[in-house]
Amino acid sequence: MLSYLTRWVSRGAFQALKGTSSRPQLVKTPHLGNQTLAAAPLPFTGGSPGVRQARALDQERLLQIDWDDGSCSLYPFTWLRDNCQCPHCTLQSAQARSLLFTNLDVHTGMDQVQLMDNKVSITWPDQHSSEFDPDWLKKRCFSSEARQALQEELFLNEREYWDSSLQIPTADFEEVLHDDKAALAWLEALRRIGIVYLRGAPAEQGQVARLSQRIGYLRLTFYGHTWQVQDKPMANNVAYTSGELSLHTDYPALHHPPGVQFLHCVCQADQGGESEVVDGFHMAEQLRREDPEAFNILSSLRVDFTDSGADYCDFSVQSKNHIIDVDSEGRVTRINYNNATRDSVLDVPLHQVQPFYSSLTAFVELLSRPENMCTYRMEPGDMVTFDNWRLLHGRKSYLSRGQNSRHLEGAYLDWDEVMSRLRILRKAVRGDS
Repeated sequence: MLSYLTRWVSRGAFQALKGTSSRPQLVKTPHLGNQTLAAAPLPFTGGSPGVRQARALDQERLLQIDWDDGSCSLYPFTWLRDNCQCPHCTLQSAQARSLLFTNLDVHTGMDQVQLMDNKVSITWPDQHSSEFDPDWLKKRCFSSEARQALQEELFLNEREYWDSSLQIPTADFEEVLHDDKAALAWLEALRRIGIVYLRGAPAEQGQVARLSQRIGYLRLTFYGHTWQVQDKPMANNVAYTSGELSLHTDYPALHHPPGVQFLHCVCQADQGGESEVVDGFHMAEQLRREDPEAFNILSSLRVDFTDSGADYCDFSVQSKNHIIDVDSEGRVTRINYNNATRDSVLDVPLHQVQPFYSSLTAFVELLSRPENMCTYRMEPGDMVTFDNWRLLHGRKSYLSRGQNSRHLEGAYLDWDEVMSRLRILRKAVRGDS
């Protein structure tokens, strides 16, 4: 995938890269550290699977499918009846279930099962009939391997971790806008690695909105659909100053922070203003290994964040978030950390205050290690797109020079919209179902 990203950049841009070491370099091989990029594994590949035998196990209330490749799958009667694909049970135009749950017999038996025209045909006790395509069933096998593979296909949960040696995947802005293969590679890299650099956008406002239309729509926040990162008098956000910004995620003051961020360079400072990014998921896993107690504290205590002021409208936002979010399996799913908006309110028992500060110190120290941080300098027309749930980003201070000072335009999207477009593009480009 990254090799395709590399090919998008023009020869002139490649020559410019060779002569400007402070800017993100092209990825010339699909390799990052000890990890290589790969397409999401599919639970079933090749032609339609052949069914050797289908039989009902009445006592267990399971349908057993024996496949031609020697494997076997088991499907509960209730699940099969619940997912009948006939026009009475499924609205075909929306691929949505029409069968009311109140009309589902969760203890149903099975009168008959047979193979007809390479489909599994079931007759239920009320004489209702259901037919299932073998590939549809195979993909939804209940084995742990099949379930894991399907979840990976749907959500691309696997990540490629990185450190200061990251060569940021780079693509051409206009090709992403107009070529489906380019757009798909961009979004897959954004999901896997967490950051993709786009070159060649016009150095004027409005480009983040153009790019958002490639996906769907922007996330509206209290700072507007888009926002201008500039040194402003009476700034209502620390980003709107010329000072250094410590590593942070945006908007942890919301209970559901934006998932993806775009930043487009309209004008760069003559001196300073370099950008910094760190792989927050990688750092969280490193903290789990080096200091398990600190990891447990930051993933269990809810910290107060606040943001107030007036922009798109007046606002007074308050949230409680874990600094490290994990799912039910212990996998890191989101980082919520912004020192500027971390509230003075700390809603924890007195005896947990010092352990919290010690744990946060350990995490911030990890983030700040030079070997973990990737630094780059944006130039007019450059755009960076990144995972705001995963990456922490910062900025070095810069010299403000009035009208010609540093100016970035930013925008947010949610991962639901981004993943929706990724799946649509994947189907259009590769024919994935």
